[in-house]
Amino acid sequence: MRYHKIVGAGFVIFLVLISVAFAENYSLQYFLNKVTSKPDGLLKNEKVELLKQIERLLEKGREAHGKVTHNLQTGEIDIRYQEGDFWISKLKDDLKSIDAGKEQVKLLKEKHNHLVGAVKLYKSLKDLSINFNAYNNIPSFSAFVGDLAPELELWGDPVFFQLYLLPLAHLKDTDKEPPPKQKTPPPKEKAPVPKGKKP
Repeated sequence: MRYHKIVGAGFVIFLVLISVAFAENYSLQYFLNKVTSKPDGLLKNEKVELLKQIERLLEKGREAHGKVTHNLQTGEIDIRYQEGDFWISKLKDDLKSIDAGKEQVKLLKEKHNHLVGAVKLYKSLKDLSINFNAYNNIPSFSAFVGDLAPELELWGDPVFFQLYLLPLAHLKDTDKEPPPKQKTPPPKEKAPVPKGKKP
């Protein structure tokens, strides 16, 4: 009897491992392959997974932001006062971009075809990418940012832009065909009024 339980449990574990092995892996590489294969767009489940990955990336951005901010404020990063003020203001802008991005991800999860939300999310990703690449050029910041800057750039531009934003814009573009022009009848000519009579 005990032998049957062990074999049954082993069989269940085996089935779980097989199902995990055959599940789709929605990594950056998966989406980059989709970009290079020139698809028409993403399926609904792929859009959801893309948004989950971007949300995960924004969380990583928040963590890196928190580390850089903390180390700037505590003085662990040695930087002059004026430069410190400049970078603190940039970090505040980054926090706004992260919050706006998370808000747009939440909106797009509910309404996949919301063009304005997609554009705002793309702008947030692009702004974060530019700033994090700038942080990577400063040796004292690059230890905290690391590979996040190029990852943000890849998720933003080739992946989100080409797989989500462009197909959505094309969809909205075809939805708004100009309405057919209605022919207006020519105006009726009034009969001339004799000079002596008033209408």
